Amino acid sequence: MLTKRKTLKVLGASFISLILLPFNYLYSAAKKIINPELTDEQKNIMFNEGTERPFTSSLLEEKRVGFYHCANCGAKLFASNAKFDSGTGWPSFSEALPGAFNTKIDYSFGMKRIEYHCANCGVHHGHVFDDGPSSTGKRFCNNGLCLIFKPEN
Repeated sequence: MLTKRKTLKVLGASFISLILLPFNYLYSAAKKIINPELTDEQKNIMFNEGTERPFTSSLLEEKRVGFYHCANCGAKLFASNAKFDSGTGWPSFSEALPGAFNTKIDYSFGMKRIEYHCANCGVHHGHVFDDGPSSTGKRFCNNGLCLIFKPEN
């Protein structure tokens, strides 16, 4: 039997859900496939917040000068001088270009992490941690399949 208090809680939660539903819909609608040549693995990572296997990205060995772009929309995300070898198995960067990402808190895997998404198209790229080696103290741990490297020359 529902008490008056429980009924109010249920109604309140339902009302809040109705208010937030349009925002969730708009956020998910912002994630659109712009690059029709994305592989199934890229789509899983970017649109389902998946993760590629560590030490599989060809970008781990990339040493040229240039920029890293979003594989979905082509937005410029990182400069090559921000890249470093973190030993984690994913391309890591000490800082992103200004305005490149939006963040949200991710509680998956039983811990609190900061997840970042392309500010232009909304796709998932990775997580940022406070254990980077530079003055920023940040480590942007990015899925290599979400990036396209474009050399400067």
